[in-house]
Amino acid sequence: MDHSMNHSSMQQGGEDAARQFLQRFIIVTILLVPLILLNFISFSFKKYLQFGIATGIFYFALIFFEHARHEIKMRKFGMMTLVSLGVGSGYLFSAASTFMPVFAGTEFYLEISTLVWVLLLGHYLEARSSSAAGDSLAEVAKLLPKQAHLVKGDKLVETDIDKLQKNDIVLVKPGEKVPADGTIISGKANLNESLISGEAKPAERKERGKVIAGSICLDGALKIKLEKVGEDSTIGQIQKLIAQAKETKPSAQKIADKAASILTFTALGVSLFTVFVWSFLVGKPLVFAIPLAITVLVIACPHALGLAIPTVSTIATTLAIKNGIFIKDLAKLEVVKKIGYVVFDKTGTLTQGSFEVVDVSGTDKDNLIKIAASLEKYSSHVIGRAIVKYGEDKKIKFIPVSDFKNIAGKGISGNIGGVNYLVGNATLMKEKNLSNEKKGADTAVYVSDNKRVLGSIVLADKIKRESFSAVEKLHGLGVKVAMLTGDNERVAKTVAEKLGIDTYFARVLPEDKYKYIKSLQPDGNKVMMVGDGVNDAPALTQADVGVAIGAGTDVAVEAGDIVLTRNNPEDIARLIILARKVYRKMVENLLWATGYNVLAIPAAAGLFASWGIFLKPEIGAILMSLSSVIVVANALTLRRDRL
Repeated sequence: MDHSMNHSSMQQGGEDAARQFLQRFIIVTILLVPLILLNFISFSFKKYLQFGIATGIFYFALIFFEHARHEIKMRKFGMMTLVSLGVGSGYLFSAASTFMPVFAGTEFYLEISTLVWVLLLGHYLEARSSSAAGDSLAEVAKLLPKQAHLVKGDKLVETDIDKLQKNDIVLVKPGEKVPADGTIISGKANLNESLISGEAKPAERKERGKVIAGSICLDGALKIKLEKVGEDSTIGQIQKLIAQAKETKPSAQKIADKAASILTFTALGVSLFTVFVWSFLVGKPLVFAIPLAITVLVIACPHALGLAIPTVSTIATTLAIKNGIFIKDLAKLEVVKKIGYVVFDKTGTLTQGSFEVVDVSGTDKDNLIKIAASLEKYSSHVIGRAIVKYGEDKKIKFIPVSDFKNIAGKGISGNIGGVNYLVGNATLMKEKNLSNEKKGADTAVYVSDNKRVLGSIVLADKIKRESFSAVEKLHGLGVKVAMLTGDNERVAKTVAEKLGIDTYFARVLPEDKYKYIKSLQPDGNKVMMVGDGVNDAPALTQADVGVAIGAGTDVAVEAGDIVLTRNNPEDIARLIILARKVYRKMVENLLWATGYNVLAIPAAAGLFASWGIFLKPEIGAILMSLSSVIVVANALTLRRDRL
C-alpha cells in the first residue's frame, strides 16, 4: 500500500501549504493596519517605522523566494520567480529611498505590503481550491477500513490492514468493510459491492464465495481467508492505476508549461522595457517607472496558466473514478474525444458471455429436457452446463446414465433405461443419418434415439440490455460502432443487426484481432478497442485507445490505456462524454489564462496611459489572483456534471 501512503502524505502536504499561507496572511493583515494608519500622519522617524513594519511583512513573503529558488534550480522559471522579482525589487527600491538621499521620498512600502497581502490570500484560496478538486487516491483509500479483526486460534486480534498477509483469516462483522480480497470459509451475508460492480443491489455471498476488498458486509458475519492483500488486492491495483495516471500529463499541460515559461521571460523583458521607455524616453522619474515595472512582473505571474490544466485533470480523474473509469494516461483523454470508431469484442462485452436455453421444440418437451440434462450432467462443456442449469430451474428429476461417451466437437451419447441417446450438433446428426433442420443464428442442440431426432434445444449468448443503449448513445455522439467475434457469420450478423452495429467481423481468431483494428485506422481515423483484456492485448495495443472493460476483481493493470471496472458497455459513451467535457474545460482555461495576459501586461506597462489608465502593484496582484480563481472556479463546474 506504499502508493496510498505516498499520496496521502502528498495530500497532507497540500493541506499544510494552505494552512501556512493562511497563518502568514493573518499576521500580514495585522501588520498592515499600522502601516495604513502611518500613511495619514507625519513625524520625523515615520519612514524608519514604515521600513520596520514593511520588513516584517517582507519576512512573511520569503516563502515565495524559497519556491523561486526551486524554479531557478530546476530551470523551470515560472510564477514564483516573477512574484519574487516583483516583491523583492519593490522592497529594495523602497529601502534604498529610506536610507539614500538620492531616492528620498520614493518609498512605496504600503503598495508592496498590500501586494504581499493579496498574493498570500491568492495562494491560500488556490491551495483550498486545489484540495476542493479532490484527491482521487484518497477517495479510493477511504474504501478500506483502517483495521481488521485477525483470527488467531480462539482470539480476535485488532490489526492494521497494512500488516495483513496472504492466508490470514479475518472476521468481518455486519456493517464492516472487507479489508482484502479473499474466500469465505464460513458464514453467509449480503454484500454491497457497488464500488467495483456499480450494481447497487446487494450480492449474496456464502461459503467458498469470493469477496472484494472494500465491499460492505450488510448482514451476517464472515470468516475470510485472505488471498490478495496490499498492492495485490483490487483496491491496491486501483491505487496503482491512479498513481500511474498522476505521473502522466495531458498534452494541453505541456502547452501550458511552455506558455508559462515564455510568459516569465516576456514579463521580464516588458518590465525592463517599461523602465527604459518611461525613464529614458518619456523622461519620467524612476519613482514613476519602477512601480509600473513591478506591476508588469506581478500581473504577468502565470498562476492561472499553472492551474489551468492540473485543476481540470484532478477533477476529471476523481470524476472518472467515481464512475468506475481508470485513466492510466491522461494524454489519452485528448484521443478519446476524437474517436471515430469504437470496436467491441462481442462475447462478454456486448453479450452475457454465457449460454442460456431460449427455446425447446419436440413432442414431449419435458422428457426431452430430462434426457438431455441427465446426459449433460456428465459433460463439462459450457453448452452442457447451460442445459443442466435449465433442467435444475425446471426442477426435473435426473435419470441415471450408463455408457456415457464424449464425442469431441460434436456432442455426447449415453444409455438411459436401455436406450442409447445422442445429444449433439447438426454434424453429429448428419453422421448418424438422422434428419435435422437448423434454423436461425443461435446454437441448436439435437436430442435423438437410434431411430430419429426427438427434438431440439436452442441456446443463445444473450445480448446485454445495456448494449442496446450503449450503441444508441455512441451513434448520438457521432461515433461508429464495430464488433469482433469468433462466432460464425450468421451469429455475428444477427447480433449486429439487433444492436444496429455499423460494421462487424466474424470468425476472428484472438491473435488476429489487431489486424481488423488496423483496417479501420487509415486516413487518421481514431479507433478505440474495447475488450476484456484476457486475449485482447495485441488489439488493445494496436488501437489508438485500448479499453479493458469489466476488469472487476482482477483489474487488468497492463491491458489497455483505460480500465473500466464494470462490465457495462454504456460506460464507453460516458468515457467519451467525459473526455469531451474535460478537453473543453482545458481549452477554456488556456484561452482565459493566456488571453488575460495579452491585455493585462500592456495595461500594467502603461500602454493605455493616454486614457489615464495606470495599474498599481496591489491592483495587479488582485487581477492576477482573480484570474487564477476564475480558472479554478471554471474547472470546479466539472464536479457538478453528470456523465
